Amino acid sequence: MEAYALVGLLAVAAFGAGMAGRFGLSAPLVLTALGLILSPIPGVPDYPLDPEVVLVGILPPLIYATAIRTPWVDMRRNRRPIALLSVGLVVFTTVVVAGVVKLVLPDVPTPVAVALGAVVSPPDAVAATAVARRIGMPRRVVAVLEGESLLNDGTALALLRTAVAAIGGSWSLLGVTGNFLLAVGAGLVVGWVVALGVSLVRRRVNDPVVDTSISLLAPYLTYLPAEAVHGSGVIAVVVAGLMLGHRSPEIQSAASRVTERTIWRTVQFLLESSVFLLIGLQLWSLLRDAAASRVSEPRIVLLCLAVLAVVLVTRIVWVFPATYLPRLIPAVARNDPAPPIAAPALIAWSGMRGVVTLAAALTIPEDVADRDVLVVAAFSVVAGTLLIQGPTLPWVMRVLRARGPDPVHDALQRALVQQRSALAGLRRLDDAATRDDPPEVVDGLRNWGERVANAAWERLGANGNERADGRRETPAAAFYRLRVAMLEAERGVAVDVRRNGSVPPDVVEQVLERVDQEEAMLTGFAEGTVAGPEDAPTPDDADAGCEHLRATACSAVSPTSSPDACPDCLAEGVHSWVHLRMCLQCGHVGCCDSSPRRHADAHYAATGHPVMRSLELGESWRWCYVDAELG
Repeated sequence: MEAYALVGLLAVAAFGAGMAGRFGLSAPLVLTALGLILSPIPGVPDYPLDPEVVLVGILPPLIYATAIRTPWVDMRRNRRPIALLSVGLVVFTTVVVAGVVKLVLPDVPTPVAVALGAVVSPPDAVAATAVARRIGMPRRVVAVLEGESLLNDGTALALLRTAVAAIGGSWSLLGVTGNFLLAVGAGLVVGWVVALGVSLVRRRVNDPVVDTSISLLAPYLTYLPAEAVHGSGVIAVVVAGLMLGHRSPEIQSAASRVTERTIWRTVQFLLESSVFLLIGLQLWSLLRDAAASRVSEPRIVLLCLAVLAVVLVTRIVWVFPATYLPRLIPAVARNDPAPPIAAPALIAWSGMRGVVTLAAALTIPEDVADRDVLVVAAFSVVAGTLLIQGPTLPWVMRVLRARGPDPVHDALQRALVQQRSALAGLRRLDDAATRDDPPEVVDGLRNWGERVANAAWERLGANGNERADGRRETPAAAFYRLRVAMLEAERGVAVDVRRNGSVPPDVVEQVLERVDQEEAMLTGFAEGTVAGPEDAPTPDDADAGCEHLRATACSAVSPTSSPDACPDCLAEGVHSWVHLRMCLQCGHVGCCDSSPRRHADAHYAATGHPVMRSLELGESWRWCYVDAELG
């Protein structure tokens, strides 16, 4: 029956998360609410939450999956707010919660009160960022929340370990500080050593299956040794994940990275979904255990409400001074100007707790008086923050008029990077190609590189070649449509051969794998226009390094011909172009690099006029040919 219960849990969790995504809802909130509803229903299996399973089996891979995707540059850039939240706020919350517990339950020993404070202090590593990304929070807010969620569990669990050790004996501030520093230091060292070792092994592994197996083992190979030497396993996993994620282009093959990305997305999806469903399913058993306690029900309710209120308020009280007080120092303010009030407000209200809080509460020794009441208080913080802060975050964002990443500006930057990368590939082709190389091969590679360079720019405009059904399609999208049709035909033949058994199956599988890999590689060409004209940005900071862009920032040049047609194409009798560009020095109108004739580029080659701008509806970006800069 346990196997059926486990399969049922995974199936319900996956189905609930999938439906939440389909209807644009937050999966953590939907699954927690679903668990709360199912918990008291007779016949629903009892899923006892084993803290060892959560802290050793579930937490390391969840943290590792987030760490390998977290850019090291974001962690370094936001190191001050991340440290203040993941260390300072955790300690502050622990102390304040411990004081409130002593007020409501005076008989509770101080180390036990501190243990509960450490348990409820860290926000969940998944819930806040899952909601933040879904509602489109500002990118830096998301980066700070991710960095905090990676490190705060390590701080909280180190404090909890020290408090639990003090429950059975004497304790001192010096001893607590020493144990905490030991946990952090040992975690950092173990994480660094494991990352170096895994990097050395991965450089010599070419098989994606073996490499992915190493990746799946990495969080446990890091967490367990760190815990064995009394270090923080969480901090060790974070360090290893950040280092391995940052070095992945150097130590892994492309096939390994693609496989690893897919596997970890699947593992993370199943674990996260199951975790939040488990949180809700604990309600009935926790209430049943607390009812047998010597503490009265009104006092239990008072404790739960008081701890929840303190957790919500302490985060608000901490975040705003931690954001603005350091900027009273001139050097800090000069390098990192104060953000608008919306940023700290969103961070302050993004403190949802998760399964680590509940699992950590269950590690409080069973012989501690009123343990069941303390566990219920921890559960109230988890459920309360998820169901209060989670649903209201979108409303808070609207009230604050906070804006997330601009999709058009992101598309412009992506196009810039993609073009620079593709041009570097074309230059390398010119250097590597020799007279002995077949010209048709070199030309084919050059055409492919140019297609890659132009594809992202084509998606920026709303125009393209009009098809018979009235839809507009860029050349890259047309290439994708036609090539996929060809691949489907190729796949159909291979499948027929496999069915009739005329060719060994393993040989046919190799053909099918090649077709699938090519189709997956082409996915980027299928993307359409990224946003509407009303969203088109005017980047304020893109001109900083280019004198040509600065000189044309306020240009009032008008087009010398119709802004709806390329005059050079018309003069040549050609009526097919993709997008139009205008020279900001003389007003010449020409077609883009994705067009057959590339007259805008030809105009720059002939005149040396450095800057052009897009003439597509709703677009205001400029491009400097000389410095290859976007403005």
